[in-house]
Amino acid sequence: MTKGKRTPKVAVLVEMSRAHGRGMLEGISRYSHQHGPWAIYHHERTLRDGVPAWLASWDGDGIIARVETRGAIQRIRRLGLPTIDLFSWYSPPGVPTLKVDEWNVSRMAAEHLLERGFRRFAYCGFAGADFSEQRCRCFVRFLAEQGYEVSVYGGRRRQRRVTSLEVGGLAREAEVATWLRALPKPIGLMACNDICGQQILNVCRENGIAVPDEVAVIGVDNDVLVCQMALPSLSSVELDGAGAGYAAAEMLDQLMHRRRRICDRLFNPLSVVARQSTDAVATADKDVVAAAQFIRHHAVRGIGVRDVVETVSLSRSTLERRFADTFGHTVRAEIDRVKLNRVKELLTRTDWTLRQIATDAGFEHLEPLCRLFKRKTGLTLGQFRKRSG
Repeated sequence: MTKGKRTPKVAVLVEMSRAHGRGMLEGISRYSHQHGPWAIYHHERTLRDGVPAWLASWDGDGIIARVETRGAIQRIRRLGLPTIDLFSWYSPPGVPTLKVDEWNVSRMAAEHLLERGFRRFAYCGFAGADFSEQRCRCFVRFLAEQGYEVSVYGGRRRQRRVTSLEVGGLAREAEVATWLRALPKPIGLMACNDICGQQILNVCRENGIAVPDEVAVIGVDNDVLVCQMALPSLSSVELDGAGAGYAAAEMLDQLMHRRRRICDRLFNPLSVVARQSTDAVATADKDVVAAAQFIRHHAVRGIGVRDVVETVSLSRSTLERRFADTFGHTVRAEIDRVKLNRVKELLTRTDWTLRQIATDAGFEHLEPLCRLFKRKTGLTLGQFRKRSG
């Protein structure tokens, strides 16, 4: 840091009580270390907490806020400081926002359920919660484009605070149970977030509804503690909290230095983290189930279609026909899908070289992976890694 240069003071009103908030804090901290340093003012808080009293007389340079009420974000705006809003429900004019791309969240959840052979779908969320209703619309629209309908449960409570809606979910278990029992089975269900997903799993367990064989459940956030404490463990769409925090800090830095007009931005989810709650193949065809499970466990070992055929008592042509009836694609395509999911995971979570990734994902050479990845995603491996943060 140049001698005499003033250190920017930044207030960060982001909760530590949720994995997504902690991820955002990690990203903000990383940006500060790489491009600051900043003097960060942060205190232990939850999403329910409002604007701290000390902020009214604070002599700072900028604010990154994730607060869940309109009154709170308006109080922050009246301070007249450069501000980035990470909650985005009530952002007043002049306060740039950064929010998750709900279309891609819902698409990932739907594709995950489709890949497991589900052809009936349901959505459960919190009525009145903007993020929940957006995810519902996107989930319904994406599946409608594939030719499927979605049964939606939203509840009757119209509270606006996320935390109140989540706690209220515990009081609605009887009506949720009635709805779940009436659904056609097997069915793939998207919950608006992991807390809602955990509540759905509790209702299923207490009412004798088998998960994942009758109802497969996927949440959003990938809050590891919530997902792993659930019984069975909860599959989830992982959001890029660290990437969002880093991007928010970058936006605030530009705003504080008036480099250019700051526009609202979206950030993409990372991937689906599959756990027990969706570990099923929605078909009564035992040979297809066996083949799909073999692929899931061995695709990255470099297997081919012949290896899959040898695990079942069917001819190749019969297996291919039944496989297409269940999944809508070939055995080879399923092998490629599992391998590419592994590649995406490694690109996102490691700094391995591309050749290391190719080897780990079951490719003998890098070049075939590059061609397949570009054909399936429209991106090069490097472009995907950069986009994923």
